[in-house]
Amino acid sequence: MYLALLVIFLQCSELYTQDKVFTFNAVEIKVQPSTKVRNGAPMSIICHADISKSADFQLMYNFTIFKDHKPVFVTVSDTGDAQYEIPVAKSPDTGDYQCAVKADKKTRWSDPVHIWVTGMTKPILTADKRDVLEGEFVRLRCELPEEEPPLQFCFRKIKTNSMPREICVPESYSNFSILELAAEEGDNILQFDCFGRRNVKLEWEDSPHSNKTLVTVREPFIKPTLTTVPSSNITEGDQIQFECSTAVVRMRDIEIILQKNKSILNSVQDKKLLRYSTVATLEDSGEYLCKVEQGEASKTTKLNVVVSELFPKPTLVASMTKLDKNKELILNCSINGFQKANFSILRKNANGDIPLKNSQTLKMRVNVNDTGSYTCKAEVKGIVKESKPVRINVYAPVSKPTLSVAGGLPEVVLGKPLQLICHSVMGTPPKTFRFYKGDDVEKIVINDTYATFLDENIRLNDKRGYRCDARNNHSSGAKTSDILNVTVIVPVRDASLGSVPYGEVEDGSEIAFLCSVKEGSLPILFRFFKKTDNEVLLFEKIEHRDRAMWHKKTMKRQDTGTYYCVASNRANVDVRSQPITIDVILAAWKKGVIAALVLITIAGAGALALWWFLRKKKKAKGPSMEMSGSALAANLTSEKLTRQPNDGDYYSGSGYIEDSENHMKSTDDSKGPDLESAEVEYTEVEVSTLDPHRGVFARSYLALKIVSYTGFLQYVIFLARNWIRKYNAPENLPLKGRLSCPVTARALRRDFCSNP
Repeated sequence: MYLALLVIFLQCSELYTQDKVFTFNAVEIKVQPSTKVRNGAPMSIICHADISKSADFQLMYNFTIFKDHKPVFVTVSDTGDAQYEIPVAKSPDTGDYQCAVKADKKTRWSDPVHIWVTGMTKPILTADKRDVLEGEFVRLRCELPEEEPPLQFCFRKIKTNSMPREICVPESYSNFSILELAAEEGDNILQFDCFGRRNVKLEWEDSPHSNKTLVTVREPFIKPTLTTVPSSNITEGDQIQFECSTAVVRMRDIEIILQKNKSILNSVQDKKLLRYSTVATLEDSGEYLCKVEQGEASKTTKLNVVVSELFPKPTLVASMTKLDKNKELILNCSINGFQKANFSILRKNANGDIPLKNSQTLKMRVNVNDTGSYTCKAEVKGIVKESKPVRINVYAPVSKPTLSVAGGLPEVVLGKPLQLICHSVMGTPPKTFRFYKGDDVEKIVINDTYATFLDENIRLNDKRGYRCDARNNHSSGAKTSDILNVTVIVPVRDASLGSVPYGEVEDGSEIAFLCSVKEGSLPILFRFFKKTDNEVLLFEKIEHRDRAMWHKKTMKRQDTGTYYCVASNRANVDVRSQPITIDVILAAWKKGVIAALVLITIAGAGALALWWFLRKKKKAKGPSMEMSGSALAANLTSEKLTRQPNDGDYYSGSGYIEDSENHMKSTDDSKGPDLESAEVEYTEVEVSTLDPHRGVFARSYLALKIVSYTGFLQYVIFLARNWIRKYNAPENLPLKGRLSCPVTARALRRDFCSNP
């Protein structure tokens, strides 16, 4: 019974659990009154969850509202709504809001919503000083306590009757900023304020301006006064005195400076007055500046001074500015409309002017060393003025130039450029050089001592005569060099090599190699080489013609190889011939000795073989054919075997033993003589055994064949082979027929068998 109740309870629980099914349809977030709220207004953020259920059952919801991914509100509710109230919206409430709802292990997020709280709070501005001197700094602090960084603070400096000066400072991690501003010259009463600025969704929003802070600026010293004594009608030679003064609040660190054209003439420190005196000159005319500085404060006063000219600058006149060596030069110094002055003539020098004469006129006979710049000075009432310099050039005549080739020798390779140098040792620079090719002017160069000319168009039939001349401003004119004849070197071309005899030469004999070229300037260097792993120079010779011959008296077997020659001349271009191959062969007399030895050997072997052959032949004639007398006579008279037309198909000779089954014997010994006189007919027989006499010829030929591999006995072997075949022809043998060839050696089969 209890077991049945437990089963019913579990089934009911399972059914109850299966009935509690739900799902999120949507989760959304709403903002009231809108997503754009004014600063200070109330704001509500509502999170709503839309859920579908399988039955009517209670479900608990966990609501979490996030701002910029940080939780700002958490609540639990049994309804599908949660509300986050913000009574007073501030700028920091601006951001992206999102809601998350969790119910029974299920979580759903809403889409993010951006809320912008428009309007920023008013910043607070404070200053560390309310009374400063010119040049001192004011420390300003602008703060937005209710705002969150990043922010930008803008400070404004407001002067009376001028536009405010604005300076903005970004602050990434704080809601305040500090700035120091200097009180400048002319600042009396200053006002400062500031405002804040932030960036929301790429839009800048400014806060209201802060309170205004008033700062009073006092002068540490008054503007300086600059005067001169005398104050006007200043003439060259007058004593002039400058005075610069000021009034200061405190004397410490005060400095007065007098300047003209940015050059400091005088300065004093910790004093209220500066004096500066000098003798007035025309160059003293201009604008003067008196500057008073103390700390960051600075004030200036300007004064324009005009100095009248006492007398004009003198003028130096030369009788000639360009003249020859040892000519007379007259220099005269004068002042237009003014005669009472002390004159002096000087020569300019880098280490200081050199006085020549304290006079208005100077006469001198010049030398080359007198070339230079000259001036004169005039002095009146202690005022010294100098004339403009006059350049005097004294010229020595040029020497006869020399013309040479840059490479040294007066020659050039055809197709290569030719560089010439024209050099004149003596003479005052600058010099003008002219180059001639034949009678044509090719180039003009101005230089001090030498000039170069590059002739890039060298042809074989060019005019070979070159010359140059040199001149300067001396009246003697130009000097001309000697004519330089240049040899054009034609490079060697198309070398070839030949020999006599050509291709083969006997051992111990002489050979001549001839190397020739198609063209090239003489002399020509010919070199003969043999091609090996390391190129070997065999012979070289310099010839004043287009060929060279090399005689080699004795050629040896090791001289076999490939030969070539190389030709070159002063163009330094090596031209190589095509190679030729020379084979050193055995001398004729050596071949004759070897052939004689071989023939003697063959003759001895042949005599021995002939002796054995004749002996065997006598034995073969004794027996007769085994047949009846009548039948043998009929066959001998009616039948006749013909010989095959091709001797090569037969093997001639008695070198094999006849088969006993095919051997025909005579029945009548008395018929031997008759058979010899009558026409004897032979039948075709098969021989399978090697005849000892035939083996002698085979062994003799095999020995001769082995000797032939030395390369000298090919012809001897050919003669011996023909002799053996002729000797063993079928007409010379007692038996005719097609013989089998059991010889196994390949060489013997080829030479002796009809079908190898």
